[in-house]
Amino acid sequence: MVQRQFRWQPGTLRLAIAAISLSVMAQFSPAANAQEVGAVKPIEVKPELADLGKRLFYDVRLSGDTTLSCSSCHLPEKAFTDGNALSDAYSGAKHFRNTPTLANVGHRAAWFHDGRVGTNLNDVTREMITETYMMNMDMRIMQERLKQDPVYVKMFEAAGLGEPSNGGARKAIQNFLKTITSSDAPFDTGKMSASAKRGWGLFKGKANCAACHSGNRFTDDKPHNIGVPDNPDIWADPLRHITFVTFAKFQGVENYMNVRRDLGAYIRTRRGGTERSFMTPTLRELTYTAPYMHNGVFATLEEVVEFYNRGGGDDPNKDSRLKPLNLIASEKKDLVEFLKSLSGKSFDDDKYVWREEIDTEYPVIKNWRKTKN
Repeated sequence: MVQRQFRWQPGTLRLAIAAISLSVMAQFSPAANAQEVGAVKPIEVKPELADLGKRLFYDVRLSGDTTLSCSSCHLPEKAFTDGNALSDAYSGAKHFRNTPTLANVGHRAAWFHDGRVGTNLNDVTREMITETYMMNMDMRIMQERLKQDPVYVKMFEAAGLGEPSNGGARKAIQNFLKTITSSDAPFDTGKMSASAKRGWGLFKGKANCAACHSGNRFTDDKPHNIGVPDNPDIWADPLRHITFVTFAKFQGVENYMNVRRDLGAYIRTRRGGTERSFMTPTLRELTYTAPYMHNGVFATLEEVVEFYNRGGGDDPNKDSRLKPLNLIASEKKDLVEFLKSLSGKSFDDDKYVWREEIDTEYPVIKNWRKTKN
């Protein structure tokens, strides 16, 4: 084999260095990041179905005593969470978990913090509407309420659903939920700060967040135990405890009256070692969805990062991949800045909010509890 001796020509070294520099810049550029992970793509739905679903989403008549709508706990300005550590519940009770965001829910592989419901949004909407501690609605009554509203009669017909029905209502709500898509996050638009870029490197490298927060929604859609501390309010507040007991009894938890820890995905798997495992949450829209974790125990992103920096919490079933990260102060700041770069514009616009003033024929009753007194 004849070996050729390569000789540098004038300017060749400068060009080579420039090429290497451009390659490195491209590797860490926001545009390359977005291409590597991909922005969340909108799901195409029938507009008439989504419009009907939006009106239903904001209508308190879908709850038993007309005091709650889906939007009572899923506020668009908070990326469809409620801003509380633990959410509210149907009259006479309170919930024992944090309200999860509805951003990009059409892409989820499993629902609820324990992942007990699969990809079928019909099952999700049915449980949310009928469960006693959620909206406590008898769907036969709901159907009659819808039939008595002339606007719903027209909207169901326009959506190709015939007359108002339970199945049609659930289908419409599902289509509205599928429209809730993140957009304009700095991570996707190429407008990340220098600090956020460094945080992205840490996220994939030293901090190893990407081990579970993967894909364009930054979740693997699987349950993990990271040792999140319990929220004592669940058992200190009788209205929350009674909801926890009701749920645990319905799920067949043994000795449920004496259980003082949320068992998470165990109620689905029934396998030892899965106790207190919870679904990896999406990291999209984090700036709107505080407080964090399934029980809202952390108020800020700084607290969340510090929790992981310590190696998570104390639990015998904790994921073995969680180890102290030894991040210095500047690295923790960069990581927080990256997490913030995953939030885009708010959802509080006409695409997602039902404006009562435009519903002139039969306005949706938004808060009957306040107006009745």
